[in-house]
Amino acid sequence: MKLTLRIWRQAGPAEPGRMVAYEVPDANPDMSFLELLDVLNERLTLEGEDPVTFDHDCREGICGSCGVVINGQAHGPRALTTTCQLHVRSFSDGDVIDVEPWRSVAFGVLKDLMVDRSGLDRIIQAGGYISAPTGSAPEAHSTPVPKPIADTAFDNATCIGCGACVAACPNGSAMLFTSAKVTHLNSLPQGAPERASRVLNLVEAMDAEGFGGCTNTGECTNACPKGIPLDSIATLNREYLRASLGRK
Repeated sequence: MKLTLRIWRQAGPAEPGRMVAYEVPDANPDMSFLELLDVLNERLTLEGEDPVTFDHDCREGICGSCGVVINGQAHGPRALTTTCQLHVRSFSDGDVIDVEPWRSVAFGVLKDLMVDRSGLDRIIQAGGYISAPTGSAPEAHSTPVPKPIADTAFDNATCIGCGACVAACPNGSAMLFTSAKVTHLNSLPQGAPERASRVLNLVEAMDAEGFGGCTNTGECTNACPKGIPLDSIATLNREYLRASLGRK
């Protein structure tokens, strides 16, 4: 396959960026999109040019490290798919593909396709944990959890923190990410001790990082590679209201 990649190149946070076109005449349909970038970078390195900087790690759709906007869509055109799981066969021979970094005020571009997503880490640090006694592991069945609650917790625990929801949101909101963490932990009995403080601290940290407000457009859940439901945001709103009233 012959593809043309129009890639955002930016030397640093304070430098201007621009789209640069690269021809990839020998793209294998079975390559992942990151492998396609690898092939391009090998050629650029051999030609003495600066390779394209992008985030990656496990390449198994688990770690949440990868993430670019492909033809205007976070992670590309396939639903429930991370960038590393997207294959070249999803495109057609001769296609021109635009590749850009996550676009958000809270995600500053570090270089090329790599952005600073540490704001998500600081949201987690503000309360994305539970109190746990030290010592031996507790008996697995010592705290029964009804299956509907367990299912809700597991569904939200699948969030990998990639930031696609932020990149897809027209407001640059991190509400889906934050709501997944709140819904996951607040629905379980193990998360009850910090239930109120958790949601207040996470929302406060989210606002402090400069993420935008949620207007329920739904683009976040459409872009989410793990399918975190929009219902989670409603859960976050209820938890936040309850905690705010309790604080007063």
